[in-house]
Formats: sequence, structure tokens, C-alpha cells
Amino acid sequence: MKQSLQLKLGQQLTMTPQLQQAIRLLQLSTLDLQQEIQQALDSNPLLEMSEDDSYASEDELQNDSNADREGDSPGSKDDSGNSPEEPPDWSSKELDGSSTLSDELPVDVQWDDLLPSSSAPSPQGDDGAEGDFSAQNSASESLREQLLWQLGLTRLSDTDRLIALSIIDATDANGRLLTTPEEIHESLSGDLDIDLDEVIAVLHRLQQFEPSGVCARDLQECLLIQLNHLPPATPWLEQAKLVVSRYLNQLASSDFGQILRRTRLDETALKQVLTLIQSLDPNPGHTAVPEEIEYVVPDVFVSKKNGRWLVELNPDIAPKLRINSGYANLIKRADNSADNTYLRDNLQEARWFLKSLHSRNETLMKVASRIVEHQRNFLEYGTEAMKPLVLHEIAEAVDMHESTISRATTNKYMHTPRGVFELKYFFSSHVATTAGGECSSTAIRALIKKLVAAENPRKPLSDNKIAQLLKEQGIEIARRTIAKYRDALFIPPSNERKRLV
Repeated sequence: MKQSLQLKLGQQLTMTPQLQQAIRLLQLSTLDLQQEIQQALDSNPLLEMSEDDSYASEDELQNDSNADREGDSPGSKDDSGNSPEEPPDWSSKELDGSSTLSDELPVDVQWDDLLPSSSAPSPQGDDGAEGDFSAQNSASESLREQLLWQLGLTRLSDTDRLIALSIIDATDANGRLLTTPEEIHESLSGDLDIDLDEVIAVLHRLQQFEPSGVCARDLQECLLIQLNHLPPATPWLEQAKLVVSRYLNQLASSDFGQILRRTRLDETALKQVLTLIQSLDPNPGHTAVPEEIEYVVPDVFVSKKNGRWLVELNPDIAPKLRINSGYANLIKRADNSADNTYLRDNLQEARWFLKSLHSRNETLMKVASRIVEHQRNFLEYGTEAMKPLVLHEIAEAVDMHESTISRATTNKYMHTPRGVFELKYFFSSHVATTAGGECSSTAIRALIKKLVAAENPRKPLSDNKIAQLLKEQGIEIARRTIAKYRDALFIPPSNERKRLV
């Protein structure tokens, strides 16, 4: 076998620890960033919160690096031949010559495959359990817990209580019974000597629990239970029971003509009946367990001053950090003790962390400023004036990779005079216009919403009609696209939007 020697030349990009940290901080949301900063404060004694409520500036970090290059070495002396009395400089370049910190910390690298997106770990309590803020502070009970609490206050026999427990276990979070009384009777008949009528009787007892309409077998029974719980003097109550019990299918299909003929009600009376029915809750379980409110903290603020749109970072999204000068001054360059090495390592990590925070803020500021500059018409005139925008355009404007822009816009929010929006909201595809221009898909959705809001409830606009109206405005769009945008806006089809005036 003949052996040969080959010489290959290639390039390989190595992800340094500081680069990993910068990428991780860039993709974190505001809440995750706060947790990451708190974890750094707890683990690194060289980091502390600034008392003057300001970050360590980039100039300060730069001056520290310059001082390292020009400062005294371990053997340097003053003019008298003695070592200087001033505390030694604690710059990273002198402290660790093998791992210098670059002035430019790049974040423009695509690391989707190498560094998966993850949130900062949740802090743990004293008992070792995960510190889930929502779980610790939520006072709401589950629907099952509420039903069990009411069951404990109800006088039932042991047999009926077992039946009630089986029914509660078969009730979903919406309050709907997922099985039939026959199936419950069959599952319990092997252990208990019970009849089907007894299961149904217990079911009716549970249907009197709060919230009204719980443990119903279908939508019709759910609505009737709620109607039966209303005071007898409620206007149009009997008519509403009639419509729900006999003409629910016609009501679902908006066949008001057939309902008018069969009930012999006039349009005014039917409108009152429908208003009463619409006040009922088809999913009563949701009222028992209110949805958790998610608060959004904006990362940037946009305001108009003197005719110009200004972009500012939210100063309250994270505590202001700086390096503890007291600990830093304890570092002796000529001392290789364990304590001094520990302080050197933490000082380096602290400087990396501060540079990563500066890099994150700088990148976020650049991206947000370009978005505001591009979407100025949206800020001035509203959603209908939104321009098409893709990540590539912003990436070219700020000279970064699209992956970096994607990280900088994910789970980041902008506070504008028109509301709080995720940065991703300002990116959308385009649809060509008849005049040769482009129209944003977000603007088209706003136009569809506007047309539907202004339509005649007796004769709602079909998808074809909406497409024709948009074509008259110069927007060429297919009916299927209209249907897709309408579904995205949670707007039902025209037959379901039909109403009585």
C-alpha cells in the first residue's frame, strides 16, 4: 500500500466562553435576564449592584483595559525604587495573560445547532423545591378542588359519594362530563349494588354545584342548567329555554328565519332572547379557574419628541451592575495563593458578564432603532400603514447575521404610543399590489378586520367579497389567503357572523 502525505488548509470557528455567554444573554427574555443577573450576583463576589443606579460604562471597561496595557508590571517601581503605594490595577489583561478579553465581543454567529435556546434556571427555595413564582403566588383552585370542596359540604350516603367522586373525576377543565352515566354505572356496578337511576340522580345533584352549568353532558344541557339557575322573573327566560331545547342547531347555523317561524317571535323579541343566551358560558370551568395574567415588561420605549421618534432602553429591566472595587483591590499580581486565584477568576468572569450585557443592550438598541425607522408609518397612522419587513433587511442595515436579529427580537417587547408589541410583530411578508408596490400581510389583516367590523350583520361579507373589495384598493389577493388571514384573526365565516339587527 502506497502512503502519501497531504496538506489541507481550512478554517474553524471556535466558540469561546465569553461568546457563549453573549449569545445566551442576547436570546433571553427580560424575566430570564433578571434571573440570570441575580444568579451572577449570588455566585460572583466581584459583581455588585451599583449604588448610583448606573451600569459600568463601556468607557470604564475600555479604560481599564488601556490601563492594563500601560500600567505597572509586577516588578515595576517608582522613581525612588520602591513599589508604588497605590493599590494595584485589576485589569484582566495583567491578571491573566493567557485569556485576554477582546474589546470587541462578537455576537454575530449562527449557533442554533450548537447552543439551544433555554431559559435561565429557576431559583430554588430553602426546601429544595423549584421556586416557581406562579405556583407559589397563585391563589386560584382547580375546578376539581372546588367541586370536591362543595361535595364535602353536601350530605350524601357513602355509595352516592363514591358515585359523585367518579363523576367529578370524569369532568374536564371546561366543566364538561367526558363520559356517560351508563359508562359510570357499568364501571361501578361490579363493586357497588347501584342502579342507573341512582347515578343520574347524583349527576343532577352535582349539576347544582357552582359554577353553574358544570358536569353537563353536552352544550344543550349546559345552557339549560344555567337558564334554570336564573331567577324565574328574568325577562325572556321561557323563550330562551324553548330556543335552546328545540332549536339549538338552527341557532348554531344562524338560521334565524326558521326560528322566527317556529317560535312565532318577532325580530325584536328574538334579539332579546339571543342576548340572554349569549350571556351564558358554554365552558363554565373557565370561570371557576381564572386564567393566569401574564405581565409583559417592555425592553425598549418609543416616543415622539419634537417631531422625531426616539428609542430608549428600559432602565428598569435589570439591576445596574458594577465590579466591586474593594475585592478587586485585594488582588495581588505576584501572589498565586488560592484566594487570589479565586478572585482573579471571578474578576475575569465579572468583566465578561458586563461586556456581554453591554453587547446585548447595544444590539437590542440597534435593531429596535432600525425597526422604528422602517415602520414609522405604523407609529404615525396605525396597523394599516405597516410596511413589509423581513429579518434580512434589518440584518443588512445593522451588519449582523439573521440569526442574531432573530435572537434579538424573540421575547423582546417594544412600548409604543399604540401599545406594547413584540419585536417579531413588525416583521411580515408582502403581497404585490396592482400599482407595482408591496403591501404588508399585517396591514392586509388590519384591512380585513376593518371591513368585517363595518359590514352589515344581516348580510356579512364573504371571503370572495372581501377579496373584491381589497382588489378595488389595489391589493391582489386570493380567496384562500383571505380565509387564512381571517382564521388567524379568529373571525368566523360569514354564515356564523350573521346577526339580527
